[in-house]
Amino acid sequence: MLFDPPLIPATLLRRYKRFLADVRLPDGRELTVHCPNTGSMKNCVVEGSSCFLLDSNNPKRKYRYGLELITAECGHLAGVNTARANHLVAEAIENGVISALSGYSECLPEQRYGEENSRIDFLLRSPSRPDCYVEVKSVTLAVAERQGLFPDSVSARGQKHLRELMAMRAQGFRAVLVFCVQHQGIDSVAPADELDPHYGILLREAAADGVEVYAFRAELNQFNSRLSAALPVKL
Repeated sequence: MLFDPPLIPATLLRRYKRFLADVRLPDGRELTVHCPNTGSMKNCVVEGSSCFLLDSNNPKRKYRYGLELITAECGHLAGVNTARANHLVAEAIENGVISALSGYSECLPEQRYGEENSRIDFLLRSPSRPDCYVEVKSVTLAVAERQGLFPDSVSARGQKHLRELMAMRAQGFRAVLVFCVQHQGIDSVAPADELDPHYGILLREAAADGVEVYAFRAELNQFNSRLSAALPVKL
């Protein structure tokens, strides 16, 4: 996934009101930019650290620039735009990076499904195979020993998606959860039991019931990002 034009370097001053951040450009100008992340961004926000902005090239937008990459507490780059995770996984499926999801003739995004009024991130279809329901989650919370945790706060939505995946698996379909790790300092992924213990219980139950769980880390820089390395998921 190319950033065209390349991301703009800046210094992060503060993040507030969930959707806003103040930054300083290299020429000294200070701007308020959009923060495309509704989560807590725990262990990611470091005031005074380097960050990178996306220019929407739309001067009519209230906040023309958006926060894309920040430098986390551990000193590694992290991608804070959660919407990027779906784009990265879509490209990885198309390019055969996620071999477990190859061989399907259709990849349909944002399909309604389930009994809890949900949308699956991707529905993979092929005439000779069962449908495959793929849910994507962005991981940016890094803790000791380069471990990534999900979620970074209580996630009722994440719990719902696990229930929906288990229901699809019970009906004979493939059900897959992909953790898209947008953090250069993470080498493995686990459920954040201390932050959302119920999610951890559901995730382990889902895996035991046949829901497939994978994790892939993205390479991040101001010019592009792409999924590359498969990471272990520790349940």
